[in-house]
Amino acid sequence: MILGEKLTFEYAAYDSGGAAAPVLKGVDISIEAGEFVAILGHNGSGKSTLAKHMNALLMPTEGTLWIKGLDTKAASNTWEIRQSVGMVFQNPDNQIIATIVEEDVAFGPENLGVAPPEIRKRVAESLTAVGMDEHIRATPHHLSGGQKQRVAIAGVLAMHPGCIVLDEPTAMLDPSGRREVLETITRLNRESGITVILITHFMEEAARANRILVMDDGQLVIDAPPRDVFRQTETMQSLGLGVPGVTALAHELRRRGLPVADDILTIDEFMHDEAIKSLL
Repeated sequence: MILGEKLTFEYAAYDSGGAAAPVLKGVDISIEAGEFVAILGHNGSGKSTLAKHMNALLMPTEGTLWIKGLDTKAASNTWEIRQSVGMVFQNPDNQIIATIVEEDVAFGPENLGVAPPEIRKRVAESLTAVGMDEHIRATPHHLSGGQKQRVAIAGVLAMHPGCIVLDEPTAMLDPSGRREVLETITRLNRESGITVILITHFMEEAARANRILVMDDGQLVIDAPPRDVFRQTETMQSLGLGVPGVTALAHELRRRGLPVADDILTIDEFMHDEAIKSLL
């Protein structure tokens, strides 16, 4: 789905007042169709810049990024790339443009020139997929933050992308809204086979992915499954990141001599660990 070789980017190439130092520094990346990949990194690490390359919103200063075999630097490929990779941003209010949910979800397919009967079908299917079909005639500003973000995801789904890139989609939501959105994208990946790339600051969200990519100073420094990433507690802390709360607790208990497993990611796993059960 996505292949990048020696990907380098400087904002100065776009804006004379931009930073001259590279924001991405020779990144090699490969993401297969159907994967759920989380990207972590502290502010300024380059993760959002990398995400914008995947939708051809930015183009490499050096190196190459291919989306389904299409070079993002070729202007003739931009339209097809943006049909293949949909973007969902942090603030759903910046992505919702219509006064009725149905019209907002229909906006993307309309711009692709899809026939009206097919648009209606896609709108219904997309809203059902994100659990918002009962709100098809609702006014977006009457919805909760989590519901708005699910409408934004439905708007992307209606364009039938093979991949969705979500740039901190839960950052502005309360715990209930975060749970709604995370359950939605997890289900879309597992049941519909959509490739999901999730940029997040929440370690518990990243733990649901198949793979985690960790960015630091414009470089990819870790590429591994969640259990392998989060057992590196000291390394993650040195990068200005954390681990899921329950993982941190298990690490501290292990440091104090309790033989707790070193790859715990969830509360359920913690409670079923033999060392913990022996204390109960």
